[in-house]
Amino acid sequence: MVGGSQAETQVEKRVLASNPIMEAIGNAKTTRNDNSSRFGKYIELSFNKKNEIIGAHMRTYLLEKSRVVYQASDERNYHIFYQMCASSDLPEFKKFQLMAAGDFFYTAHGGDPVINGVDDADDLSDTRDALLLLGISAKDQMMIFQILAAILHFGNVRIKEAEGETSEISAKDKNLLLMCQLLGIEESQMRMWLCNRKFTTVGEVLTKPLTAEQASNAQDALAKHIYAKMFDWIVEKVNLSLHSTTKQHRFIGVLDIYGFETFEINSFEQFCINYANEKLQQIFNSHVFKLEQEEYVKEAIEWSFIDFYDNQPCIDLIESKLGILDLLDEECKMPKGSDKNWCQKLYDKHYNKAHHFDKPRMSNMAFIIHHFADKVTYQADGFLEKNRDTVLEDHINILRASEFALVAELFEDKPDPNEKKQRAGSHPTQPLRSNPKGSKSTKKTVGSQQVTKATVGDQFRDSLFMLMNTLNATTPHYIRCIKPNDLKEAFEFDPRRAVEQLRACGVLETIRISAAGYPSRWTYSEFFQRYRVLARSKDIDRANPRKTCENVLVSVIQDPDKYRFGKTKIFFRAGQVAYLEKLRSDKLRSCGIMIQKHVKGWLERKRYRKITKSITLLQKYGRGLLARRYARYLRETWAAKTIQKRWKGYKARSHYNHVRNAVLILQASIRGFFGRREFEKALHTHRAVVIQRFARGWLARVRYRRVIRGIIKLQGHYRRRKAKKELKKLKIEAKSVDHIKNVNKGLENKIIQLQQQLDVRKQEMNAVKQQEGEMEKMKIELEKLRGSSGQVEKSSNKITELLAEIKALKIELEREQIEKQDLIAEKELMRKDKAEIANKLTEENNKLSADLELAKTQLDEQEKELADMVKAKVEAAKKQLLSELDSEREHHQKLVKEHARLQQRLENLHGEMEYLTSPQGHKLLCLLMRRRRKRKMKKRIKDMVQRSQRRRRKAPAPPLPVNGETKDIDVGLLLKLQNRVKDLEKEKAEMQKEIDTSEEQKPPPSSDVITDSAFNALKKQLVNADDVQLVIKLQKRVKDLELTKSRLRSELDERDDDDDELTKFQITTPEFAYNNLKMQELENENDKLKREVGKLMQAITDSTDFTQQEVSPSGKELMDQFEAMNDELERLSNCAQDNLFNLQSNK
Repeated sequence: MVGGSQAETQVEKRVLASNPIMEAIGNAKTTRNDNSSRFGKYIELSFNKKNEIIGAHMRTYLLEKSRVVYQASDERNYHIFYQMCASSDLPEFKKFQLMAAGDFFYTAHGGDPVINGVDDADDLSDTRDALLLLGISAKDQMMIFQILAAILHFGNVRIKEAEGETSEISAKDKNLLLMCQLLGIEESQMRMWLCNRKFTTVGEVLTKPLTAEQASNAQDALAKHIYAKMFDWIVEKVNLSLHSTTKQHRFIGVLDIYGFETFEINSFEQFCINYANEKLQQIFNSHVFKLEQEEYVKEAIEWSFIDFYDNQPCIDLIESKLGILDLLDEECKMPKGSDKNWCQKLYDKHYNKAHHFDKPRMSNMAFIIHHFADKVTYQADGFLEKNRDTVLEDHINILRASEFALVAELFEDKPDPNEKKQRAGSHPTQPLRSNPKGSKSTKKTVGSQQVTKATVGDQFRDSLFMLMNTLNATTPHYIRCIKPNDLKEAFEFDPRRAVEQLRACGVLETIRISAAGYPSRWTYSEFFQRYRVLARSKDIDRANPRKTCENVLVSVIQDPDKYRFGKTKIFFRAGQVAYLEKLRSDKLRSCGIMIQKHVKGWLERKRYRKITKSITLLQKYGRGLLARRYARYLRETWAAKTIQKRWKGYKARSHYNHVRNAVLILQASIRGFFGRREFEKALHTHRAVVIQRFARGWLARVRYRRVIRGIIKLQGHYRRRKAKKELKKLKIEAKSVDHIKNVNKGLENKIIQLQQQLDVRKQEMNAVKQQEGEMEKMKIELEKLRGSSGQVEKSSNKITELLAEIKALKIELEREQIEKQDLIAEKELMRKDKAEIANKLTEENNKLSADLELAKTQLDEQEKELADMVKAKVEAAKKQLLSELDSEREHHQKLVKEHARLQQRLENLHGEMEYLTSPQGHKLLCLLMRRRRKRKMKKRIKDMVQRSQRRRRKAPAPPLPVNGETKDIDVGLLLKLQNRVKDLEKEKAEMQKEIDTSEEQKPPPSSDVITDSAFNALKKQLVNADDVQLVIKLQKRVKDLELTKSRLRSELDERDDDDDELTKFQITTPEFAYNNLKMQELENENDKLKREVGKLMQAITDSTDFTQQEVSPSGKELMDQFEAMNDELERLSNCAQDNLFNLQSNK
C-alpha cells in the first residue's frame, strides 16, 4: 500500500472510490478504447512526514461536452447514461420514466450501446457505493440521477419548422413536460424560449423567433451546459471529501490527459487536445534532451550537439499575441464574427509567414498545423461557437428559478477571477442575470460595459499555464502507453500502428538522441563496486578510484571512443555496458566453476564418511534385532496358552449375556407395543372431539362475519349519504367569504396557541423563581440555627456566673467554717448540684453543637442540590433556545432561497409579459393565432351557426328583412353596441381615477431587490407574523391572477377568431344580431371577473390590518405585482373592446 500501511485507510478508500465516479461521468466508449477518458485529469496525493496519504485534490481539463449530444458510429455517450438506462427497473428510478438507451436521441447516435463483458447495472451500483463513501447523500444522488434523466428526455424533444422562419414544439410532446418536471421549472416558459430569443438594444428588448435549426442548436447547447455544470459540481464535492486540513509534507501528482489526436475531421476539441500535447512535449524535451546535453557540458565531455525538434515555434503560433487563440478570441468579441472571417485572418497573418502553419489546397475553411507528431488539418466550422460556449440567458434564468435547490445551485452566479469586460451589444447573449424589475435591466447605454466570462480557449490556456508551473516545479516520470491494435483484440499486434504511436509520443526522437550520445553512465565509486571483479590486484588504487577505473577499462575495452571520463562519472556508448556485463558474468561464471569443484569434492568425501558410519550402525542394530526377536518368540509361546484359556471363558460369558439381553429387549418391546396402541386409541378420540369443536366455532364465525358485513355495508351507505351532504355544505362554505374569515380565525387560533406556549414558558420561569424563594427561606432557617448558638453562649455565661458564686461561697464558708459546721453538709450538697448542673450544661452544649453541624451539612447539601437543579434547567433552556435559533436560521435560509427563486420567476414572468407586449411578440402571437384560426375555422363556424340556431329557437324571432334588406336591424344593433361601449369607457375612466387616487395615497414602491439584510430587518419588524401572512396570501393571489390572465387570453383569442371568421364569413341572415349579443355577453362576463378580482383584493386588504404597522418591502413588492397584473387584465379588456369596434367598423 502507498505510505507503507498494512491495510487501506479511510483516506485511501476515498481516493480509490473517486475513480469509478469519474469514469462513470467522464469516460465513454470510442472506436479505439471501450473506456476512453474524455477529459484531462490531474490529481495530487498529499503525504505527511510519515509518508502516509492524508488527502488528495483533483483538477480537470476540457471535458468533451459535444459527446453529450452527438457520438460517432460505434461509439457511446458517457457511461452514466447507459448505467441509468440499464437500471431503469429499480423502484427509485420509476419516476424518471427511463427507457432503453436506444430509445433516447442522445444515446442512440453510435448505434452500439453495449460493451462486451461490461454490466452497466453493476457499474451503477459501484458508482452509487462510491458516491456514498465520499459523503454524497442518497438524496443528492437521486437528484443527480434526476438531472441526468432530464437531459435524456430533453434530447427527445423535437422542434419543428413553422410558418416563415419560426419554429414550434408540438403540444403533444410529453418529453418537454417530463424534462421540466424533473428539473422543477415552468414548461410554458421553456416552450416559449426554446423557440425564441431575446435581444437587448439601446432602450428596449426585442424578441426574435428562431428557426428550427437555431432552436435545436440552442437545445443542444443547454443540454451540454447542464451536464458540464453537473460534472463540475461532482468534482467539487469529490475534492471537498478528499480535502485534508493536515499540513502537507510532500505530494505525488498523477497527470492522466488525452493523447495526440488526429481524425478525418478535426475540430476545436482536437485543436485544444493537440495544443496541450505540444506543451507537454515541450516539458518532455526540456527534461530529456536539454538536461542531458547540459550534463555533458557540466562533466566536460567532448560532445557534438545534436539538433532535436523544438516545438516552441508551434506553441508561439497558437498562444502568442495575434496567434491562433488570440485571433479566435478577437473574432468572438465581434458582433458579426464568423468562422470564415476568422479563418481568413489566419491566412492573412500566418500563411507563408509561419513555418508551422499551412493552408489546404481545396478548402478555404480549413488550416493545417505542423505539430511535433504529425500534420493536422482542422476544419474552422464551429470554432467560434465552441470557443464562446454560449447558452441563452433566458434558459439559465428559467433554471435558476427551479424549485429544486441543487438545480438552482448549479446555475448560481459565482465569482470568476478570469472574467473580462466587453462592450455592451458585442454579443447578443448576456451571461449576467437581468435586473429583477424586468425591462429596466435591458436599458443599457451603448457606452456601458458588461462583464462576460472568459472564452474556452482562455480558460484552457490558463489551466495549462498552472499545470506547466506545477510540472516544472517537480521531478517528472513519464509512462507511455502503446496500444497493440485498434481492433481491441487480444494477441494482435499492428507494427505500423505501434510506430505511429511511438512517433507521436516522441519516443523515436529519444532513441535517436540516446544512440548518438552516451546513454549509460556510472559514478566512479559505483563502477568500481560493480566491475571490481574485472580488475587485477595490481591495477587497484583505492586512494584514486578514477585511476582504477581507467586501468580496468583500458584492459577490457580497446576502442577509447566507446567511453568518456567525466569529472564525476564515466559515460558509455550504447551497448558498452552490456559488453561489460557479459565480461563480468563470464568472470563470475569461471570463478563459480572453481568454487563448485572444491565444494563438490568436499561434499563427496563427507558423504563417504557418512555412509561408512551408517553401515556400522546398521550391523549393530541388526544383531540386536535378531536377539530380541528370539526372546520375544519364547515369551509369546507361554503367553499363547494363557490367552487361549482367558479367551474361551470370555466367549462363554459373552454368549450368555447376549441371549439374556435379547430376551429382555423382546419383553420390553412387546409391552411398549401394547401401551402405544392404547395411547393412540385415546389420542384419536381426543382429536375427533377437538375437530368437532373447531368446526362448530368456524361455522359460527362465518355466520357472524356475514351479519357484520351486512351491517358495515348499511353503515357505509348511511355514512356515504351523510358525507355527500357534508361535502355540499363544505363546497358552499368554500365559495363564501365567511370561509375565508374562518381560515383567518384558524390562523388567529394558531397565534393564540403560540401565545399559550409562551405562557407555559413564563410559568416555568415562575417555578424557577419560586425555587429561588425556597432557597431564601432555607437561608433564613440557617440564620435561626446560628441564633440558637447564641443561647449556648448565654448558658456558658451562666456557668461562669455560677462559678463566681461558688468562689464567693467558698470564701464565706472558710470564714464561717468554725462557726457554722452544720453548713458543711449543705456545701457538699451544693457541690454535687453544681457538678450535675455543669454536666447537664456540657451535655446540652454538645448536643446543640452536633445539631448545628448536622443542620449546616443538610443546608450545604440542599444548596448544592438546588444549584445543580437550577444549573441543569438553565442548561436545558439554553440548549432548547440554541436549537430554536438553529431552526430559525435554517428557516431563514430557506426563505432567502425561496425569495430568490420567486424573484427569478418574477423576472421570467416580466420577460414573458414584455415579449407578449412588444411589437415583435405581438406579431409572433398574431402569427400563431392565425395558424390556430386556420386549423379551427371550419369547426368554429359550424358551432357558431348551431348556437345561433338554438338561441333563435328559444328567443323571440327578430323582425325579418323585407326583400333581403338588413339595414334597419344592423343600425339598431350598432347603436346599442355603441351605447354599451360608451358606458364601459365611463366605468373604465372611473376605475382609473380610483387607481390613481389609491396610488397617490400610498408611498411609491421600492425598485430595489430585497437583500439579505433587508430581509433580516423585515423579520425584526414582524410582530405577529401578519406581513408573512400577507406575503403568502399575495403569492397565492399572484398565481390566481396568472391563471385568470391565461383564461382571459384564451377568451380573447376565441373572440379574435370569431371576429376574423365573421369578417370572412358573409352574413346575410339575422344571426348577426345574436352573434353581436354573444360578444356583449362575453364582455359582461369579463367585467364580472374584474369586479370579482376587485372584491377579492378588497377582502384581502380588509382581513389584514395595514394601519397598525408599516407594510414590509416584500408586501409592497407583491402589491406592485398585483397592480401590474390588474393593468394586464385592463389591457386585455381594452383589446377586447378594440376588437369589438373593429368588428363594427368592418360591418
